[in-house]
Amino acid sequence: MVLLAAALCTKDGKPLVSRQFVEMTRSRVEGLLAAFPKLMGSSKQHTFVETESVRYVYQPLERLYMLLITTKASNILEDLETLRLFSRVVPECCRSLDENDVQEHCFELIFAFDEIVALGYRENVNLAQIRTFTEMDSHDEKVALAMRQSQEKEAAAEAKAKARELALARKEAAKHGRTGFAGGIAGGGASSHDYRSTHIEMSHEPPKTSSYGSSKPSSSGRATGMKLGGKNKDVDSFVDKIRAEGKDVPSSTARTTKTTMATPSSPQQQQQQSVHLTVNEKLVVTAGRDGGLQNMEVLGMMQLRVTDPQCGCILIAIDNQDDRPIQFQTHPNVDKKLFTNESVIGLKQANRSFPINSDIGVLKWRLQTVDEALLPLSINCWPQEAAGGSCDVNIEYELLQTYLELQDVTISIPLPSGVGDPVVKELDGTFHHDRRKHVLEWKLPVIDQSTGTGSLEFNMQGGVSDDFFPVRVSFTSPKLYCRIMVGGVQLVEGGSQDHSSNYSLNTDRFEIV
Repeated sequence: MVLLAAALCTKDGKPLVSRQFVEMTRSRVEGLLAAFPKLMGSSKQHTFVETESVRYVYQPLERLYMLLITTKASNILEDLETLRLFSRVVPECCRSLDENDVQEHCFELIFAFDEIVALGYRENVNLAQIRTFTEMDSHDEKVALAMRQSQEKEAAAEAKAKARELALARKEAAKHGRTGFAGGIAGGGASSHDYRSTHIEMSHEPPKTSSYGSSKPSSSGRATGMKLGGKNKDVDSFVDKIRAEGKDVPSSTARTTKTTMATPSSPQQQQQQSVHLTVNEKLVVTAGRDGGLQNMEVLGMMQLRVTDPQCGCILIAIDNQDDRPIQFQTHPNVDKKLFTNESVIGLKQANRSFPINSDIGVLKWRLQTVDEALLPLSINCWPQEAAGGSCDVNIEYELLQTYLELQDVTISIPLPSGVGDPVVKELDGTFHHDRRKHVLEWKLPVIDQSTGTGSLEFNMQGGVSDDFFPVRVSFTSPKLYCRIMVGGVQLVEGGSQDHSSNYSLNTDRFEIV
């Protein structure tokens, strides 16, 4: 077939959105659209009309018409199938299907139309693929936005603290009749010790109390911080002055978002020590509706925050109990050989300290696989057309990695628009029907070893199998997918160091397409 143009028109023939797919002049397109309402008859039996040169194929959409203009040589059956796909795409972009809503979402409609037809010929795509292409979901954009929000919050907190400090200093100076104040910190350099010969006792138990000793360093000196990037002292001084006046200035030391995923009963809700480690994993999954795993990727990050300058020179033992092929990457200033040989994170130079009051990523890891048995959660969605034009949908889950505890699980099933509400027949957990987004959300508070399986069954009046995909899953977990834990923290000079830690697993994207 050769599709000349696609348009959304009112019942009076007024074009709202038009997209031509071949070389045509504007006057030609306007003439064809203007002729359409004059050619329509009173008969309800046909959804197409023809002229000497073109064919109009149309379908009513509430108060609008979805109109395709094709050549007379095109296959009418293919025209009707393409029209049906166009008619299903329009409600995805416009919820109310009125003139104002169409004009508001005109660019989304044009982008979706372009995914269906290219150079006058239909692409081999379905509704689920069009949704994926037009969403243009970017993981890098999410990370950048999260980093920006974290920087803004940290800068605001620092500015408030600095303002309070200056206000107290002015009051003290006024009491003593002074107009200014000065202060300084004196200290010697940290002693150098060959930390490669330092032995760390690693614990193979989960860090519930995160306590590995009570000894404190005896040195009162302050160690030099690790540089992550060159900074201009004049610029820093100017920024400090701006912050002192209460202005928001983003901090350049905030590298990533600090995430804690602890429930009220979780052992991770503890007071942060001078050495605190935040360990977070992101899960990306794309699985097929007929079984099989297209791709699964686990991205992990361990961040270190030191608040006491006397605790900056430390070694961190990593307890890796996972035998799967995980790829590790350490920070450039971390001794890579020490980590490879002894699973210990330490700086290349023993006399240097980790940065103070900054979240520093010291270790990253990545696990990628297409082995379906490694999925944390298996989802089986089975829509089946029933008598009377209805559709029965059965969906079930199974926890495959039984050591995980998934919390706040939401399984979102898209629904066809304009066919009424779903009738739920069988349910484990609760559900919510979002009529605006045409989505049925199946919610489960916890999935663990005791609730490893569950099912949902509902009926819809209308719809086909493609209407119920892609199924999206989201959850959090206080346990990591990769069995990686902090084994202990020790001072370079000798002696264990108290620390605290948070662990969390989050879904970045989990789809069954």
